[in-house]
Amino acid sequence: MGALCVGLSMGLVACGGEEDPDAGTNGVGKLKAAAIQERARDAARGAGAVHLSGNVVSQGRTYRIDVRLKQDGGSGKVTSGDVAFELLRVGEELFVKGDAAFWARGGTGARPGGGADPVPAPGAGASGKKGKGDLVTAAQKLNGKYVKVPSGDPAYRQLRGFTDKNTLLDGLLGLHGKLLRGDHGTVGSTRSIRLTAGDAQGSGGVLDVSLDGTPYPLRLRRAGGAGEVDFAEWGKEFPLRVPEKGQTLDYGKRLPAGG
Repeated sequence: MGALCVGLSMGLVACGGEEDPDAGTNGVGKLKAAAIQERARDAARGAGAVHLSGNVVSQGRTYRIDVRLKQDGGSGKVTSGDVAFELLRVGEELFVKGDAAFWARGGTGARPGGGADPVPAPGAGASGKKGKGDLVTAAQKLNGKYVKVPSGDPAYRQLRGFTDKNTLLDGLLGLHGKLLRGDHGTVGSTRSIRLTAGDAQGSGGVLDVSLDGTPYPLRLRRAGGAGEVDFAEWGKEFPLRVPEKGQTLDYGKRLPAGG
C-alpha cells in the first residue's frame, strides 16, 4: 500500500487523491496577493504587445474597447452606445476615424450628457459657423477617413490614453481596496490564480493571473458591474503604419467641433 501511495502521488498532495492546483505551474499561485499583483504588473509592462477587449464603465458611460497596443502606439475600435470610432497612433501621431453619422452627431465633441455639437463644414472658423458646404457634406467628406488629431487639441490626451499601453494597463490593473489571494480558476484553457480587492466605495474587482508560463494578467472583472476586460496575445507583434495621404484629412490645429 505504501509503494502504491508513492506511485500515485505524482502531482497529488496525498494518497487521498487531492490534486495540487499549483503542480506544474509558474509558482505564483503560492505567493502572497501583493507579490502576485507585482509579478503580473511587471509581466504586463515588459510585454512588447497586448490585445485588450471588453467593456469599461467610466462616469456613467459604457465603452466597448477592442485595441492592440505596444510601446510605440496602438490601434483599435472604441464604441459607446451607438457611437463608434477607430483610433490609430504611431509614435506621437494620432488619428481618429468614424463614419458620416459619427461626425454628423459631433464626433469626439460628443458631450457626456448625450448632446453634441455637429462637425463644422470645411472652411468653418474657430466659431464653428458654416463655411463652404453644409454639415452633411462635411460629415460625408470625413466618412471613413483618418482625421489627424492635433497634439494641442483638448481631445488629444484623452484619445491617446486608449492607445497608450502602459497608461491603460496601469489604470486597469490598479485594484483598489484590501487585496486577497482568491481561488484557482481558468480563463479559456489557461490556468489562473485570482486576486480579489474591494473597499467601502465599491471599487476593486477580480483579476485572473496566468499560472502557465509568464504570469500575465488574463481577465479583469471590475467591481459593481463596472466592466470586464480580457488580455490576450501578450508579446504578439502587429504592424503600425501611418495612413497613406489619400486616407487622411488634416483639420489643422483643432479637430472638427473643436474636439
